[in-house]
Amino acid sequence: MNIVAIVQARTGSTRLPNKVLKKIKNKKILDYVIERVKLSKKINNVVLAITKNPNDDILEKYAIEKKIKYHRGSENDVLERFYKTAKKYNAEIIVRITSDCPLIDPNIIDEIIKAHLYIKSDYTSNTIYRTFPRGMDTEVFSFKVLEYTFNNAKENYQREHVTPYIRENPDKFKLKNIEAVGILKRPDLRLTVDTIEDYKLIKIILEEFNYINFKLKDIITFLNNNETLLDINKSIKQKEEK
Repeated sequence: MNIVAIVQARTGSTRLPNKVLKKIKNKKILDYVIERVKLSKKINNVVLAITKNPNDDILEKYAIEKKIKYHRGSENDVLERFYKTAKKYNAEIIVRITSDCPLIDPNIIDEIIKAHLYIKSDYTSNTIYRTFPRGMDTEVFSFKVLEYTFNNAKENYQREHVTPYIRENPDKFKLKNIEAVGILKRPDLRLTVDTIEDYKLIKIILEEFNYINFKLKDIITFLNNNETLLDINKSIKQKEEK
C-alpha cells in the first residue's frame, strides 16, 4: 500500500511571509517538517504540494536541491493541488501535513495511520475536535475519498482547506478522531508557526534539543518546566477555516 505524506507549502503566508524558509539552527522550518515526517515508519513517500505562483519557484528549487518529490498546482484551490499531487504519485492513502508544523511528531502520525487502517475509516485525524496541541495536526484519508471530495466540494473554503467537506458530511464518510492521552492532552498549546510570536517560541524549543527525533512528550515536559515561555504566543488566535 502506497502511503504518501503530502506537505502543502507556499511562501505567501499573510501573517508571516516566507515562514517555511525561515531558519533555526541553520535549518529551514520546512527542513524540520520534512525530516520529522520522514521519521514515520508507515509513510512510503513524502511529497511537496507547491503552488504555481512564481513566488514559489524558490520552493521548487528547494525540492530539487533536496531531492524531494513535488507537484505544483493551484494556489487557492488547494484541494485540486492535493488531488493532482496524489494522482501523480499514485497515492493510495494520503497523510495531510501542513508546512507550518516543524514539531510534528512521527509517532503521532503513525498512530493515526495505524488507527485508520485498523478501523477502516474514510477519514482519520486528531483535528475533528482538538485534544493534541495545535501543530500536531495529521489527517489520513484514501485517494478514493480525496477524489470524491475533489468532485463534490463546491464552496471556496472547502477547496482552500482540503478536508472541510469530508468532516461536514459524516453521513457520507466514516470519521474517526484520535484523542491525546495523559501528558499529551494539551489542546491549549500552540506549536505551529503562523506569526512571529509563534516563530520565537518554536525557535526556543528547537534550540533546546540536539537531536531530530524528540517527541511531543519531550516538548511538553520542557514547557512544563518553563511555563513563562507560553506567554510568547498565548495571545495569538488561529485563523478560522470558514
